[in-house]
Amino acid sequence: MRLTVLGGGGFRVPLVHRALLEDEGDDAGRITELVLHDTDSDRLGAITTVLSHQAEQARQQPEWDARGRGPAPAVRATTDLDEALRGADFVFSAIRVGGLEGRALDERTPLAEGVLGQETVGAGGVLYGLRTLPVAVRIAERVAELAPGAWVINFTNPAGMVTEAMSRVFRERGLGERVIGICDSPVGLCRRAARAMGADPDRADYDYVGLNHLGWLRRVVVDGKDRLPGLLADEALLESFEEGKLFGAGWLQALGALPNEYLHYYYFNREAVASIKGSRATRGEFLREQQSRFYEESCPGRAAGPAEAYEAWDRTRREREETYMAESREATGGWERDSCDLEGGGYDRVALALMRAVSRNERTTLILNVPNRTAVPGLDAEAVVEVPCLVDAGGARPLSAGPVAPDQLGLMLQLKAVERSAIEAAESGSRAAALRAVALHPLVDSVRVAERILDAAGGF
Repeated sequence: MRLTVLGGGGFRVPLVHRALLEDEGDDAGRITELVLHDTDSDRLGAITTVLSHQAEQARQQPEWDARGRGPAPAVRATTDLDEALRGADFVFSAIRVGGLEGRALDERTPLAEGVLGQETVGAGGVLYGLRTLPVAVRIAERVAELAPGAWVINFTNPAGMVTEAMSRVFRERGLGERVIGICDSPVGLCRRAARAMGADPDRADYDYVGLNHLGWLRRVVVDGKDRLPGLLADEALLESFEEGKLFGAGWLQALGALPNEYLHYYYFNREAVASIKGSRATRGEFLREQQSRFYEESCPGRAAGPAEAYEAWDRTRREREETYMAESREATGGWERDSCDLEGGGYDRVALALMRAVSRNERTTLILNVPNRTAVPGLDAEAVVEVPCLVDAGGARPLSAGPVAPDQLGLMLQLKAVERSAIEAAESGSRAAALRAVALHPLVDSVRVAERILDAAGGF
């Protein structure tokens, strides 16, 4: 089977490749060809160099044949979108329109107005969405034309609104719900909570509800019993893992649920903004500087060979993981991430599990971004939500979430209005819709601020 990665020169592509190398079992449904597409040939060259070393390392492991792993996927790179899409069984959309330079501007522009500047949350996330949505929709149209039987797995942020916009394209063409968004934040939260209560994360069931980067873990069921109340009652255990340190035991006990880490920007907005403004660089600026060094060292024609390129990538990856949400951690005591959260895996493993379930009909439950249908009361059927889904050869079907707490549903409805205003603006070029998308966001405190942010960003 063929997997095409759009944004194939992106920094996290080796994690996807690593997951494919670790895939075990028979050949049915195995990815045998990996096609990388990017508009930047130098970035493609750097990443394919890293992948070549990664594949060679895997083949040299003693357990390679014993564990039933097939040949490493053949890797091909191209800057031609249509060539990349033809014949694809799965398409990963992992693009970054405007690159890290665009992200840095998305973050700095709102900060100049005293409001949050972040890649997917607040005005920065809306600006990123307005720039990304037209490109994502065009990609969906090309997939529908050239590979109508392919499954599109969306990694592109802001994942909720991008997945919803791409889903509309497929639905309008009668291709069904073949666009699925994924994120590693929910699975990371669930696994950390299970480990904190001494449970095997793979044996627990999780009740999670929300939108992308706006969700809550409400139950952790082990052997038929919800163990979350016990965890919430134990302050020491609660503050032993990432979300407990980030939000504090008192607030989690008051909520009666464990929020996704991105809700720190909502619940502790003043502290988060102050910490980001006090930092030497925004996250986007840090990553731009960090990753540019890697690509300069590793692009074809430079002295670095495959082993050196891989070493540079792995060193950069680890630094990236160690500094993830550093400003929020600084605002809550300056603690360091646990070693189990530094391996960089997460979304790639969710993607592999999703592909296995679809291609091999291995029924499983995963937290995904899909059209709501009737899963979350209060949201319409086409609203993309982030909830546990039953996945098999027929795709991903959201499981019923049941009643949602008023504070949670209220935030979800407000953010869904923001997402849909952004989709409308990107489709029509409407300044009014773009203004609604920024001004209606709960982290933007004035319409005048929203107007100035849009003016500074340009385009509307």
